[in-house]
Amino acid sequence: MVRIGIVGLGYWGPNLVRCFSDLEDCKVTAVCDQNYDQLLRIKDRFPSVYPIESFDALLERDLVDAVVIATPTATHFELTMKALQRDLHVFVEKPLAQTAAQCRTLVETAGQRNRSLFVGHVFLHSSPVIKLRELVASGELGSINYISSRRLNLGPVRKDVSALYDLAPHDISMMMYLLDQQPVSVTCSGFDRLNPGIHDVCNLSMQFEGNRMGMIHVSWLDPRKERVLTVVGDKQMAVYDDLEQEKIKIFDKGIDRPAASTGDFADFQLAYRYGGSYSPFVQEQEPLKAECAEFLRCIREGDVPVTDGVNGLQVVEVLEAAHLSLHNGGHPIEVASLEPMPSTLPAVTQHAPL
Repeated sequence: MVRIGIVGLGYWGPNLVRCFSDLEDCKVTAVCDQNYDQLLRIKDRFPSVYPIESFDALLERDLVDAVVIATPTATHFELTMKALQRDLHVFVEKPLAQTAAQCRTLVETAGQRNRSLFVGHVFLHSSPVIKLRELVASGELGSINYISSRRLNLGPVRKDVSALYDLAPHDISMMMYLLDQQPVSVTCSGFDRLNPGIHDVCNLSMQFEGNRMGMIHVSWLDPRKERVLTVVGDKQMAVYDDLEQEKIKIFDKGIDRPAASTGDFADFQLAYRYGGSYSPFVQEQEPLKAECAEFLRCIREGDVPVTDGVNGLQVVEVLEAAHLSLHNGGHPIEVASLEPMPSTLPAVTQHAPL
């Protein structure tokens, strides 16, 4: 039985308490937050949990085997480091930390301590995204030309991080997962209208190997809520709309170029395909609960998760490059120009099961 402590009971923390409480082979033994009223509200819903205001006090008591950190991004590094140094497994919400340098330190520490470091890129545990990866890997969509996404809404506006750090990690992680690689370079533009220095709207363009593109538009200053990701292949195209009942639609559409040219005008005419569309079967499950279950499985079996510390580091490296581009007139920033991880990472080896 894995004993879980949930740290941070703001917007997302109560959902994590609920999901872990619903799973077998684990028990939420403690919840931690500086807001005592919120602790009492969670205690009313989940009477068996032990409420505690101090994170240090939680670590000093033998209450948990693993902690789940759902606090503001600025606190992630300190709290995660303290937990790892106490030999606890750690699930930390995205992004892993504020900087790539902090992420590298956490990855190295997790490896040295032989503990699981799990990052909350929840959409990589979503059935539709897993299905999209299968479609890409199988070649059903053909060679991928580009992926685009829109993550828009009117609020909620954050004061601690920009829309780039709040919203874009979802789409960066999904595109890297679908293409199985980190982008080579990033450009980013945006503006801050509500709070000076905190960008409300950002547009990212990521260049991947193989002349493939990833484009992301994020905003909390938009009249409509959108959660759409489009994968354009040279055979077929797929659209993932998280707000629709049928999450994925496959379109047999495209533009075909002539196979060879003889110099005749007809050879240069493009052939447009306007085929039909269908929605493949996707097993319904709550992504957050699937994510929590995977964290527990990795602890029990000693496996390295898809969303491990290295994956979390790679996402933050892209965010850091995008941030540099954003504040340098949108100039391209090479992700590889950032300090690389050591060639041998302890974190990519299996850790000892609990």
